[in-house]
Amino acid sequence: MEAEAATAGEPAGDAAETALRARLAGLASEGDTGVIFSFDATDTTLTWLPGLDAVLGLPGAPGEDLCEQLLALLRPLTANLRAVLPGRDFELEQSLETATGQPRRIRLRARTVGERSRTTGLLGVAYAVPDEQPGKSELAELADRYRVLVELSPDAICVHEGGFVSYVNRAALDLLGAGSTAEVFGRPFTDFLTDGSAERLAGGARALTEPGAGTGPVEAVLKRVDGSKLAVETITVRTGGESTPSFQVVLRDVTGRRAVADALRTQAALVTHVSDAIIATTGAGIVTSWNPAAEAVYGWSAAEAAGRPAAELVGAELDPGAVLRAGGVVEQAHRNRTGTALSVRVSAAEMNDGYVLVCADETARRRAEQRYRTVVGALDEGVMVMGPTGRLESANPAAGRILGLTPADLIGVPSTMLALFDEAGSQIPDEELPSVRTRRTGITQNGRVARWRRPDGRDVWISVTSRLLDPVDAAGATAVVSFTDITERRSISARLAHDATHDPLTRLANRTLVLDRLDRRTHCQASTVLFLDLDKFKVINDSLGHSVGDQVLRIVGERLRHAAGAEDVVGRLGGDEFVVVTQVATEDGEVRALAGHVRAVLAEPIVVHGRQLHLDASIGVVLVGPDDQRSAEDLLRDADVAMYQAKALGGGRFELFDVTLRERMQRRLRLEQDLREAVHNGQLWPAYQPVVDLRTGEMVAVEALLRWTHPKHGEISPVEFIPLAEESELINVIGKFVLRCAARELARLRAERGLDLNLKVNLSVRQLDDPGLVPAVRDVLATTGLPAGSLCLEITESALMRDEAAAAAVLASLRGLGVLLAIDDFGTGYSSLAQLRRLTLDTLKIDRSFITGIAESRDAAAIVTSIIAMAHAVDLTVVAEGVETAEELALLRELDCDQAQGYHLGRPAAAADLFQ
Repeated sequence: MEAEAATAGEPAGDAAETALRARLAGLASEGDTGVIFSFDATDTTLTWLPGLDAVLGLPGAPGEDLCEQLLALLRPLTANLRAVLPGRDFELEQSLETATGQPRRIRLRARTVGERSRTTGLLGVAYAVPDEQPGKSELAELADRYRVLVELSPDAICVHEGGFVSYVNRAALDLLGAGSTAEVFGRPFTDFLTDGSAERLAGGARALTEPGAGTGPVEAVLKRVDGSKLAVETITVRTGGESTPSFQVVLRDVTGRRAVADALRTQAALVTHVSDAIIATTGAGIVTSWNPAAEAVYGWSAAEAAGRPAAELVGAELDPGAVLRAGGVVEQAHRNRTGTALSVRVSAAEMNDGYVLVCADETARRRAEQRYRTVVGALDEGVMVMGPTGRLESANPAAGRILGLTPADLIGVPSTMLALFDEAGSQIPDEELPSVRTRRTGITQNGRVARWRRPDGRDVWISVTSRLLDPVDAAGATAVVSFTDITERRSISARLAHDATHDPLTRLANRTLVLDRLDRRTHCQASTVLFLDLDKFKVINDSLGHSVGDQVLRIVGERLRHAAGAEDVVGRLGGDEFVVVTQVATEDGEVRALAGHVRAVLAEPIVVHGRQLHLDASIGVVLVGPDDQRSAEDLLRDADVAMYQAKALGGGRFELFDVTLRERMQRRLRLEQDLREAVHNGQLWPAYQPVVDLRTGEMVAVEALLRWTHPKHGEISPVEFIPLAEESELINVIGKFVLRCAARELARLRAERGLDLNLKVNLSVRQLDDPGLVPAVRDVLATTGLPAGSLCLEITESALMRDEAAAAAVLASLRGLGVLLAIDDFGTGYSSLAQLRRLTLDTLKIDRSFITGIAESRDAAAIVTSIIAMAHAVDLTVVAEGVETAEELALLRELDCDQAQGYHLGRPAAAADLFQ
């Protein structure tokens, strides 16, 4: 404690402020002879203004002596200072001995000061009482001291006379919740007690017959001014005589004590019912308490355990002091009464002269944890735990195996150090990592695909899932991250995706990918589509085998890939059809140069299995403008149309698409569909062209020629629709229709008019390949009645030479039916005399190209003469086609040609018109 004194007439430090505070508080006034002092209870500091030595009668005394004297005078006020609220005034008169040995009375006036309900000190004034003023008796001084003590008492004290309250100290006002004595004085004391409490206290007071007699502690329920109730302990002392009985009641709040008692009862219940074994021991480890859980865990009853060493009962060394030195908690292996091993967590605490041990049986949990670790360790899936700090707390072996690190290397590493990359190749920001997002938001992240670069440089693709370890305790923010190595699966998926969009033979883009690239083309930029079809590739495939054909296609694909630009799309649509899509060559000149370059690349010799092969291609080109709205399918269709036009013009060239090509193709498609319906709708009919014997001039045969009367377009030329039929299986249907219809009609005319005419009907290449041809001819002869010797079937020279052996077999079968056979369009193929003899034909028809202009061309006449001589040499009847003039007819007679037909002799006409 420090005390400071000022020199006479000079305030020390903040003396002026202290004096002002005392005057404002009404404790001192101007010209007052008292000395102002201040006591700070927080640091027990006492200060005063100058003049205290004179007031105390100790002139010139040092500050330590003055401080000691003033503290002694103030002791009744400072003893329970903190129990009094700020703002309470006190007055006390004390006696002391001056330096001369004379007694002096000192009057102290003080007020408690502080903040809100917390008193921090006293502010007061000390006066010396003049000798001329009468002094108080010792009894009065004692009464003053008693009054101060009562006022400063922490216990509530209440005095009631005749049943009415006449005094309360500050503690009583606080206990009753009253703001001033006015709320309490004069009211019946029973107003502040419940009915039962009032009766108990009244009964105790009646038993007090003498002043000074008191009751023992009696519990009661106090009713406060605001109506709330409070448990108190009371002691009543009688202070008045029989005439005016009065009682002083001391009230003490026992709410806290009751709470402690309740807490003790609760703790006792917890000890009894808790699942952990609780053992109390002496300092030597002898059991003094053994709860029911200990009985269940260790198998010893409380009666058996009492007085025995705890170590003996738990089957292990148990030193509470060692547990405390180890931090208060240790893991131990105990054994119960039967010897069964237990995994126990032991907590120890000192208590009085012994210890309290809490033994938590964690055997089941440890077993579950071990099983969990075994299961997690056996998983092929990586599992890691990210703690609240973002660092890895655990990792299973699979995690290390997948990441290329040992689990020990992973422990303690911040999750942000594990850099992951997304599917676009960009590093995933730290805040977007699955574990970070889960810890931040609490939301589970499922199946996030990411790439990890292992320390060995190998990339691993993983599917990552992150979830909170304890969803209920999101504040813990511990995340479990599991991930699966999907590198192989992703590689397989990539291969499958590649295979789904690429041709397996050439590894070029397939139709699906070509269409996709065309659909996703930039419409603001021009592009070009080249559609290629290899000319005469079928000859290579059929003659050298599919393995050679496949090798040729691979080489073609490779050449196209090198001929095209790096950004161009090169694809194989199927068979021998390829496509190139480019945005580099888009102008007419550039496109022509590119098409020429592609043809030149393909025309280079190809060597396969020692054979040197030569290829060319027919190319259809579509120019696609920036604003072209055609779909990918439309662009391929139009390029295909242009390619067919190039092939129709002889192949080995390219054609640019225009709308007229599409219209022609669309007409072909419509006509092909209409032709299928025409067979059944009576739109097809046979026309007959006369064949004349040049010796007699008589008509000896008619050739049946198919005609089509379209309901919308009228007469359709055979030059247009016969190729359509030959490109499909429809030619077989039409061929059989013509044969049956013409045979029936001619058989009827022969029977009705007695005509001796032969019927000539053409057979196409496809019909020769039709296994139903011979049965169909047999059926026609049987059902129409036309004699077999009156039916002549004509086959073109090219058809016979395409597969001589197969053709010979078919002709032999037809010959077996008795029909006649003719070779048509002779001179356009490469047949020889020996081949004609092997085919056992009856008739040879000279192609019209040799007859046209024969009268003016000596060379043509010489060729025809040779053909006729060759045919007659093998006993074939010679028929000249396309006779248009009388001069040609006369010359053919001179050349000894047997028969002729042509517009000069008669145009094809319906039977009704020809035989009218």
